[in-house]
Amino acid sequence: MSTASDLSRTSASPTSRAPDGPDVPGVPGAATPGTEPPPIVPRRRLGRQASAAAALLVFAMVLVSVVRNDAFQWGLVWRYFTTSAVLDGLLLTLWLTGVVMVLGFLLGTVLAVMRLSSNPVLRTLSWGYVWIFRSTPLLVQLLFWFNIGALYPTLGLGIPYGPQLFSITTVNLLGPTLTAVIGLTLHETAYAAEVVRGGILSVDPGQTEAAQALGLSRRRTLYRIVVPQAMRSIVPTAGNMLIGTLKGTSIVSVLAVHDLLYSVQLVYNQNYQVIPLLMVATLWYVAVTTVLSAGQYYVERYYARGSSRGLPPTPLRLLRVRLAALRVRLNSATAPGGR
Repeated sequence: MSTASDLSRTSASPTSRAPDGPDVPGVPGAATPGTEPPPIVPRRRLGRQASAAAALLVFAMVLVSVVRNDAFQWGLVWRYFTTSAVLDGLLLTLWLTGVVMVLGFLLGTVLAVMRLSSNPVLRTLSWGYVWIFRSTPLLVQLLFWFNIGALYPTLGLGIPYGPQLFSITTVNLLGPTLTAVIGLTLHETAYAAEVVRGGILSVDPGQTEAAQALGLSRRRTLYRIVVPQAMRSIVPTAGNMLIGTLKGTSIVSVLAVHDLLYSVQLVYNQNYQVIPLLMVATLWYVAVTTVLSAGQYYVERYYARGSSRGLPPTPLRLLRVRLAALRVRLNSATAPGGR
């Protein structure tokens, strides 16, 4: 019969090994000194690699078909790409986009604050504005403003049912460019109001309560506490609206506004080279949209400070990291005995 001392001597035997204990030299099953553990090989994802190869193949086929298609007439595209007529239309498109976005977000912020107000009249007026201008197509709004003289031949200011202080004829009051600015601004204001309102509502109510506990006024709380935090939600949607407005300005060509698209149309109405001139406008839209997307990324990165432990890497830094990783893989593959 085994005693407690026998069990203790058995457990202390040099040939025994605890299941989870460290490797001991001379013990069966322990790692041999000088040997390296087997390398860790990443799992092969054949489906992912096959789908990536198929996508690259389709992209290469489309790219080759576009580049080698003589119908695009790439020589004519580059010839008209930097002509004065096209550049003048591009400048007007950029100016129109900037003015509309600035005025739209200024008025939209006012409407968003009215919508969040405790005053029922302000809330109703703000909601009614957003409802009307989001329910009406943009082209219809532009045509209404362009034909404002048929709706209101004269506009005046005076006492109701009394004498007028002054009046103005509206037949030739609004030109095509001013009509485009007014129509696009009022249209974008409705969407900007909802973007700003959504960003304000995304802020934790505890932030407002803490500001009120510190004695900050409602206006100071809004502009110093709420709005900077709401920008994290506003910037992505605002960037999307900016790009949409840039492309949406092409609709003012129906009013004979000399934007990028209308300038291109004037050229191909003379030489009948429709496809090359449309490609000129397309390439300019793609180039400007790419620049705006890069700017949006850096603005989002700026307002992401404090919301995460580390800021996302910039595209240049990410490119350097990937190039360094690719260089390491190439060196390991070309090294003697490498795979």
